[in-house]
Amino acid sequence: MTSILKKVYHLAAFSWYAFVIQSIYAKGDSDLPDGIFVYGGPWKYLTFLNLVLQMVFFGLASVNDLQPVGKGRKISLLCLCKDLLFSVFVFPVGMFVVLLFWLIFAYDRQLVYPASIDSLFPPWMNHAMHTLVLPILLGEILLEPHIYPKTKNGLAALVIVGISYLGWVIWVYLTVGIWVYPLLGLFSHSGLTFFFFQNMLVLSLLYLLGQTLNKKVWGKDHPKIKSA
Repeated sequence: MTSILKKVYHLAAFSWYAFVIQSIYAKGDSDLPDGIFVYGGPWKYLTFLNLVLQMVFFGLASVNDLQPVGKGRKISLLCLCKDLLFSVFVFPVGMFVVLLFWLIFAYDRQLVYPASIDSLFPPWMNHAMHTLVLPILLGEILLEPHIYPKTKNGLAALVIVGISYLGWVIWVYLTVGIWVYPLLGLFSHSGLTFFFFQNMLVLSLLYLLGQTLNKKVWGKDHPKIKSA
């Protein structure tokens, strides 16, 4: 029963994210409201990159579900890659997007999601991008245990990806003279440095949160977790 539930959950999540991404692309570049510019397309937004990340993970999980399981079987390379993707990137980045978006939105939505965007993305799509990610991730935590790498290695990989995205955001700004998020235009150079450092700290804490939840739910002596 658990195996069937896992297969259905993973396939449903993959299909959902594929649908949301397709819906975003269907909007095209025409009639873009204020607050959105063409350069970089949706790939300059962490929200969209996160959707792709979630879709890839659940796609891999769906394929992994097709593999035979049984006592004594070695953990496959696909399973290891899937768990590495989830532990280091999918969970912390997904949680970060939800947390940061709604915190800034509650303070002043114009800084992260201008009201003009409502004409392009209806409310259901906003929640698909920035709300439903959280319960789907928590559901995955409850559904099966995940193998985590050594903490220092996981955090190092997360920092590298974070710096890479920061470089992409800066490149977009230097190219078109517009920040991906209006909020960034309010900071001085030192303020931006502190803001990005703070974000990396939050990401790191979310990584540790995922690791802790994984052990709390499944126990640190779970055979799969102990094999890491």
